[in-house]
This record gives sequence, C-alpha cells and structure tokens, in this order.
Amino acid sequence: MATSSSTSGALKAISSSLKLQPTTFLPQRLSSSFNLSKPFLPQNLNLKLTTTATAAARRSFTCKSLSKPSDSPRPTKVQELHVYEINERDRGSPAYLRLSQKSVNCLGDLVPFSNKVYTGDLQKRLGITAGICILIQNVPEKKGDRYEAIYSFYFGDYGHLAVQGPYLTYEDTYLAVTGGSGIFEGAYGQVKLHQLVFPFKLFYSFYLKGIPDLPVELLGTPVSPSPAVEPAAAAKACEEGAAVANFTT
Repeated sequence: MATSSSTSGALKAISSSLKLQPTTFLPQRLSSSFNLSKPFLPQNLNLKLTTTATAAARRSFTCKSLSKPSDSPRPTKVQELHVYEINERDRGSPAYLRLSQKSVNCLGDLVPFSNKVYTGDLQKRLGITAGICILIQNVPEKKGDRYEAIYSFYFGDYGHLAVQGPYLTYEDTYLAVTGGSGIFEGAYGQVKLHQLVFPFKLFYSFYLKGIPDLPVELLGTPVSPSPAVEPAAAAKACEEGAAVANFTT
C-alpha cells in the first residue's frame, strides 16, 4: 500500500511539472521568421516576374515604334477659288416664306433659293447653288436684313462645297466652309461673300484648306466684280467646252 501511494504521488508530481502554460511561443517564432508587412516571394519567382515585366515593357515600346504610320497630315495650304452666283430669273428663285405672317420681314421667315454658278473668269458654267436662308433680324437703318445661310455649291463631277454663316443683304460677310464631296472632301476654311446686286449677283472668294491642289479648269483669273458682269455667251448656253462635266442644272 505504501508503495502504491508513493507511486501515485510521484505520477501526480510529474503530471504537474509537464502541464503546459498558455504561451505565444509559436506565433512569436512565426512572426520573427516571416515579415508579414511585405509579401513573400521566392527569390527566383521575384526575378522571373521582374524579367517578364521588363520584357513586356520592351515589347510595348517595340510595338509602338513599329506601328503603321498614320496617314499623311491634313493639308493646310490655302487655295483660292473664285466663283460667281447669278440669278437669271429662270429658276423661280428665291421663294419667300413669310412664316411670321407679318407685313415686314421678321425672325423666322425662310428664303429657299437656287442660282447658277460660273467660274471666276465667267467662261464656264459650274453648276448651281442650293440652300436656305433663315431671317434673323430686319435692320431698317441699313435697309436690309440679316440671315443665317446654309447652302451648297455644286460643281458637276468635281463634287460640291457646303457653307454656313451670316448673309447680310447690305454688306460683305464671311461664311465657314463646313465640308464637301468629290475633290472637295475634307475641305475647310472660309468664303467671302461680296454682294453685287441683291439678290441677283454675288461674287465669292473661297479660301480652302484640307484638299489636294484644285484642277486648273476651276482656276481662271477672275473678272473684277461689278454689278455689270455677265457670263460668256457660250457658258450661259452651256456649250461644249464652256461647262464642266455633268454640271448640275
């Protein structure tokens, strides 16, 4: 019995000595072994990523340097083109639509129109104008009106030019060239409208950019503008050689 009691006491003593107390030993060791504030990457993997990133940057630069060059720059050379617009009283133009229903010209009245167009030297028929004017203001002291004009000049097979801007019946104005078709595709610039006889004779000086060189056929030396100018008889009759191909009628 004494021996059994002694043995039991010894086992209790050993059990007490082996009981582990709560500790942070393992986490402390882990914390000291790994710097958790920075992502851990094996050295060879880090090197591989660095090499890959450098190669990607080099490929990006190479692709850019070898990319297909853009189209040639938009031409900025200014080209002058002069034309006459003449109302020969044979097109029922202009038509005055008095939408204001007032006895005097008022805001909102519309004036559709279409006249014949000739080269600046008056030797060739080019085509027609076609568009509309919106009355913005009646100006009694100037004995005229201010319109916002939107219209096109047609040049047969050569294409057309579109313009927009102020049209004043009592003084010269500049309108914007807003585009075109045919040889005038991509055109921009401005055009000076010179009133000769309202609304029958006008002289235009275009200052065009963004297009190739204009054909010689359109560039005759302009006749000095005056109320007395008239197109050549052959041009007026649209005879062969006195009109551009497929001129717009």
